[in-house]
Amino acid sequence: MNRAPSATAADTFPRLLAQHAQQRPNATAIREKDLGIWQSWTWQQMRQEVGEIAAGLIQAGFKRGDHLAIIGENRPRLYFTMTAVQCLGGIPVPMYQDAVAAEMTFVFDNAEIHFAVVEDQEQVDKVLEIREKVPHLKQIFYDDARGLRHYQQPGLQAYEALRASGQTLLQQQPSIVDEQIGIGRASDVAAMFYTSGTTGHAKGVVLGYDNLISAGRAGAEMEALSANEEVLAYLPMAWIGQNIFSYTQWLVCGFTVNCPESAATVNADMKEIGPTYYFAPPRVLEAMLTQVMIRMEDASALKRRMFHYFMGVARNVGGRLLDKDPVSTVDRLLYSLGDAFVYAPLRNSLGMSRVRVAYTAGEAIGPDLFTFYRSLGINLKQLYGSTETSVFVCVQENGGVKADTVGPPVKGVEIKLTDAGEILIRSPGLFREYYKAPEATREAKDVDGWFHTGDAGYFDQGGHLKIIDRAKDVGKLSDGTLFAPKYIENKLKFFPTIKEAVAFGDRRSMVTAFVNIDMEAVGNWAERHNLPYAGYTDLAAKPEVLTLVREAVGKVNADLASDPALANAQIHRFIVLHKELDADDDELTRTRKVRRGFIQQKFDQLVDAMYGGLNEQYVETAVKFEDGRTGKISATLKVIDAEVFPALKKAA
Repeated sequence: MNRAPSATAADTFPRLLAQHAQQRPNATAIREKDLGIWQSWTWQQMRQEVGEIAAGLIQAGFKRGDHLAIIGENRPRLYFTMTAVQCLGGIPVPMYQDAVAAEMTFVFDNAEIHFAVVEDQEQVDKVLEIREKVPHLKQIFYDDARGLRHYQQPGLQAYEALRASGQTLLQQQPSIVDEQIGIGRASDVAAMFYTSGTTGHAKGVVLGYDNLISAGRAGAEMEALSANEEVLAYLPMAWIGQNIFSYTQWLVCGFTVNCPESAATVNADMKEIGPTYYFAPPRVLEAMLTQVMIRMEDASALKRRMFHYFMGVARNVGGRLLDKDPVSTVDRLLYSLGDAFVYAPLRNSLGMSRVRVAYTAGEAIGPDLFTFYRSLGINLKQLYGSTETSVFVCVQENGGVKADTVGPPVKGVEIKLTDAGEILIRSPGLFREYYKAPEATREAKDVDGWFHTGDAGYFDQGGHLKIIDRAKDVGKLSDGTLFAPKYIENKLKFFPTIKEAVAFGDRRSMVTAFVNIDMEAVGNWAERHNLPYAGYTDLAAKPEVLTLVREAVGKVNADLASDPALANAQIHRFIVLHKELDADDDELTRTRKVRRGFIQQKFDQLVDAMYGGLNEQYVETAVKFEDGRTGKISATLKVIDAEVFPALKKAA
């Protein structure tokens, strides 16, 4: 097995690239699927192109310490640009490709961005739209030229033109980029990532090479990652999780990163690649499970019975087999049969046949969802961290995975808890500062170097950290019952019919909730039951759909009733919303996290209706459409009373 090359002197990303190019020049560094065909770059080819882009940026006037925006889907050229910027001592600022122009304005202005490299016409249009508001933006380079032939704006050039300019400079001064790489230090700023802005304006998180590389190496050593891994790069480049797995650890370990053709082809491309190291936030795993359940509903009665029977076996046996716990001969035999008929075909369908280790992070995952994947024999583990901590804080260990914890601290990470239960972290991966926000930095990181996460949790008897929720979100009902909204929401989202949920109850007499149906899953169900509908709003209001959701809520309540600490936190009333919660409407962050406070304020009349005993409530809501237009959606929404169960007493 080819282990990752030694990296004693390679303490920056450009030096790591140079090391791979020297030691393994013909090994595949990155692939991209284009027009149905996988295109590959070796480490040597990547080094050559990165050098040309870096030289081109010098020609364009880029200087050490400058910020450069990178906007687009995962594309090799955008990754090359990121490294090229770092070669020159610049700071790449990846941005969310689905952000609207107005959102980008703040980042361009805050980071004083002079240069941008973007993927295509869509991103060019957005950047040109905000250009007047950010006059310091001088140069825009684009990768995909389709649709841009007649664009004549000053400072707008193709990636190939930038590269050609660099080639010319390198012919005159062959060592100019290497000299710049030599100036770099491990303590230099490597990149800046903007937080998702759950509670307000995004903040620029400044991270150094030492922060990112130390975190990346800690994870690589823990999982014995090698240069033979295959990784799929399909999440936003602006998200720190994507950067750690598909950039930092890529350059640390030297494995192969694969860029899918488009968001629509991710599942098909994943099956072709067969990643060995996989990372997915809970929302991706939820969507994959929904697809599985849709297919099973369309299957024959015999296949459905077999699926449900063997999934029952898997829930009892799969996790124990992964953890190498004792399992009876009969259970092993049943699991083997289930593997042949159900689990292996399902892993193959999900593109997970070769996964050796998989992580989920970004937000809490529901125990039911987590158990489902592990029961299939997929070594899915929970990871806890944030942008400010370079991701790796706690990781579940092989053989010691618990569905309700995120594992013990990673090597080199210190954790302590305040009296209120807030988690504080000190580690080599800890960020330098929030850019241009000294007060926010002081609030987040105290004089002793402890980062105040805002998360609430505690250690179990085995030293594993258990996250309850965001500290600001955890509350109590008026009777003193613990109210952890994320825990309840995750239980709801385990059901394929429910895509999103928002729970309310702090200092209230009972728990209530908003629910978004999953359009694909419920639409499929409606078609099979000959139920006509005209769009999301119509489908969400159907009495049959409300009954379907009520059944799911009832099952969640039955589960909560079995936990004495949470029995009184059952959902008493709920509303199926008339629109999908959307980042463009500020209801979700770009990483799909619920902005609970904003939603409660925006739909306050619906919250009041649930607690005021009303049976229905008219609502009119402003929305933004994909083409930038605004409009309104109105509906009279039913307030549904859920089935609530008496608390189950613990066995003596």
